Amino acid sequence: MIVDILSLFPGYFRGPFDESILKRAQEKRLLTINLLDIRDFADNRFRRVDDRPYGGGPGMVMMPQPVTAAIRHVKSPQAKVIYMSPQGRPLNAAKCRQLAQEQHLILLCGHYEGIDQRVLDEEVDEEISIGDYVLTNGCLAAIVLLDAVSRFIPDVLGHASAADEDSFEGGRLDYPHYTRPEVFEGRSVPSVLLSGNHQEIAKWRLEQALKKTLDVRPDLHA
Repeated sequence: MIVDILSLFPGYFRGPFDESILKRAQEKRLLTINLLDIRDFADNRFRRVDDRPYGGGPGMVMMPQPVTAAIRHVKSPQAKVIYMSPQGRPLNAAKCRQLAQEQHLILLCGHYEGIDQRVLDEEVDEEISIGDYVLTNGCLAAIVLLDAVSRFIPDVLGHASAADEDSFEGGRLDYPHYTRPEVFEGRSVPSVLLSGNHQEIAKWRLEQALKKTLDVRPDLHA
């Protein structure tokens, strides 16, 4: 998968994308991440990308020219353009699995009060939100989306079925996990996990997952 991220702060992404699973995915050429500065596409010598909103109001709005030029510079016939916005549809596991099938994603990060609506109308395929809150910019949202999507790209995770057993798969949260030591500060690992009876272990894990879901996210089980 090719991912082009358009923002005003390309340096924002270098730490998260240079570590752990995303780093290995790039090294194995399962994922190509390109970082572009929208200022580079401004048609003025001051590289200005924002202006005051028509109709008045606080803050500044990103102008259509540089954003449109940046999108068109990287856009391919297979590209899906996503604007990271608190006004978008909520990101969930099903959407991540769907996006993992795409060949080319363009993630557009908003800044200031947002982006001129004409860009969204003409160039953006979908707006996605990572939660009911507002961030200082869309960079962190793009990191969250890409991290979540990458887990469904074949061979990115070490275990082929790892993503299938996580929270939100099958409409429930994950079950509790335990490892060594068997007893820690007086608390023991549940005996069923030590029994070697895989049928009973699977049953226990399902029961615990359903209990957690009903306690914390009953809306998932509705």
